[in-house]
Amino acid sequence: MKTTSLAALLLTSSTLMAAEGMWQPHQLPEIAPQLKAAGLQLDPDKMTDLSSFPMNAIISLGGCTASFVSPKGLAVTNHHCAYGSIQYNSSEDNNLLENGFVARDMSEEIAAAPGSRIYVTQSLTEVTDEIKNAVPDDAKGQNYYQAIEDKQKQLVADCEVSQDYRCEVYSFHGGKSYFLIKQMAIRDVRLVYAPPSSIGKFGGDTDNWMWPRHTGDWAFYRAYVGPDGQSADYSEDNVPYSSDSFLKVNASGVQENDYVMVLGYPGSTNRYRTAAEVENQFNWVYPTAKEYREAYIDMIKSVAPEGSDARIKYESTIAGLANYAKNYGSMIESFHKGDMLSRKQQLEQDFSKWLAANPDMQKQYGQALSQLKELVQKSQQNQQRDLLIGYMGRTSLWGVAKKLYRLAHERQKTDMKREPGYQQRDMTRFTQAMQRVNRRYDAQVDKAVLMHFIERYAQLEQAERVAVFDQFMGLENGFDKQAIAAKLDQMHANTKLDDEAQRLAWMEKSVAEFKASDDPYIQFAVSQFEHDMQQEKQDKELSGEFQRIRPQYMSALIAYKQSRQQQVYADANSSLRITYGKVKGYSPKDGMVAVPFTTAEGMLAKYVPGDDEFDLPESLRKAIKSEDYGKYRDEKLDSVQINYLSTLDITGGNSGSPTLNGKGEFVGLVFDGVYESIIGDWDYDPALNRGIHVSSPYMLWVMDKIDGADNLIQEMTVVE
Repeated sequence: MKTTSLAALLLTSSTLMAAEGMWQPHQLPEIAPQLKAAGLQLDPDKMTDLSSFPMNAIISLGGCTASFVSPKGLAVTNHHCAYGSIQYNSSEDNNLLENGFVARDMSEEIAAAPGSRIYVTQSLTEVTDEIKNAVPDDAKGQNYYQAIEDKQKQLVADCEVSQDYRCEVYSFHGGKSYFLIKQMAIRDVRLVYAPPSSIGKFGGDTDNWMWPRHTGDWAFYRAYVGPDGQSADYSEDNVPYSSDSFLKVNASGVQENDYVMVLGYPGSTNRYRTAAEVENQFNWVYPTAKEYREAYIDMIKSVAPEGSDARIKYESTIAGLANYAKNYGSMIESFHKGDMLSRKQQLEQDFSKWLAANPDMQKQYGQALSQLKELVQKSQQNQQRDLLIGYMGRTSLWGVAKKLYRLAHERQKTDMKREPGYQQRDMTRFTQAMQRVNRRYDAQVDKAVLMHFIERYAQLEQAERVAVFDQFMGLENGFDKQAIAAKLDQMHANTKLDDEAQRLAWMEKSVAEFKASDDPYIQFAVSQFEHDMQQEKQDKELSGEFQRIRPQYMSALIAYKQSRQQQVYADANSSLRITYGKVKGYSPKDGMVAVPFTTAEGMLAKYVPGDDEFDLPESLRKAIKSEDYGKYRDEKLDSVQINYLSTLDITGGNSGSPTLNGKGEFVGLVFDGVYESIIGDWDYDPALNRGIHVSSPYMLWVMDKIDGADNLIQEMTVVE
């Protein structure tokens, strides 16, 4: 295995804009001059060491980022990242979403939602040669896909010496290179502190992706391990994880034009997609998915009144659906206002001319772009059907039944031959997923959602539909709403999969026992299995071709950009990255300037009594009216700084990432981006790209003056 840096590949210009790019830790020495000029006071060379400060203080939650802020495993992240755990521990009688939660000492800390993890990155090793050497020269399609998957599973198995570690192979530039990342997986995660949603989610969906913003989007977890220091399941005997390093918390926050950086695990960006992919995504996928998500929310609300136990179960689902529906809306709006598609098309024309003028490159990569376009066209076949079925599959028991039956088939194989997600390494998380179903399931909601999407599905042309699904649901002769309602009533009334013990028992049953079952949801899963496997085979065939062709395209595109002295950095892929820039406002439109800070008084001005989105605790309102700010007052603002803007290049997965100043001190959490920057997943605009952060002074002020979380303030190292 090679441990060489990717910097030589990814960094092609020494004049990159400071705000653009999500850099890997081992690239930092290559951009040290820019970092130092921007205001970094730490040594970039030392920051390449994942086992040293500040890198070993940065942790992943598996979808969000967090960071250690004490030597006792205390970790801070966004409120919306801990939302599932807050919801999981809520009930009509004790609604932590509404009331908030503060553990006054460690004995009061409560278990996070089942399956919650804290991942501490241990190492990153390049395995490109190992992956590519495992693929036969003549492999294509599914064979290409399977060869890569088999090698990845082997590398992961060799890496995961115990269940204390989680290893994954990540691809860069669409499979041009591969890296193996090893993380310690801490299984005992506990909720320590979360402000009420009137602070943590202030502004709700209305303010989501908007500026000015006044959201207290933070929460605290704690990592626990066994007495031997190793990862362990929840136990009263467990002790707080001893973090090797942690972030000091700066009580003064930041000022305009200050250097800031975010360290975290950004999910994915798509800045190197082809024009054909861009056009389909923005003209069909995003508009359709936005419509489906909004309909999903409407169905939940139609049968789950606000404040009911059913609504509490689905609050996290609603928040996630609404977040991305608004995200897609901004994507569509920005796309049609801008010229991204025409620039992509021009790029491909110029790229093709450059290839033609370079015989060696033309010989090696000349067919890559046209082949990629053909694959994109194939991928768009039946996309409406697949998207509709995908949204049906978001309902609880549909997914439970299919996963359990798939597990029965996979258990017949040796572990290395099993599909990822069904190997022995996955069984703890699989079990916990089965255990938490009832916390996010209501039969009436499931039925309403299914009814809506089945009706939409039934409007498809017959050739687009799935015969075995039509047969099971009774759709061969058309859509009969009463008949479908009766079918769904029967399925939900007679299934036993809504019982946790039954779900766990089915994890051990054979394929024959599934086929003999009279449980209607089990029968559904059995009836769809052969079609699902055939569809999966077709998907792998297509994916394998993408894995074969896209690296060729990216190799040529990188060479083309290098020839023009243009920057080339890898798309985000959930691996540890660093982005840096300045605290700075922006001009979202002609004649409008957004300043970089919001204040406590601005938050109070938004207050609407009894409004779910703009309510505020009485104690907070009183503190603002009396200007009881103490040492957290910003003299320039004459208030407490609530949220602030930066030029940082972020995306989903960065949620919960700590914002650090030039000294490496914690000055807040990034939690969102402005509306105009959402398209940054596809196209970066330095004038409009802005991240939104909650300030450390606001966090400390609420903890001190409002929520009485003094014990946590004393535990952390707070500096001025």
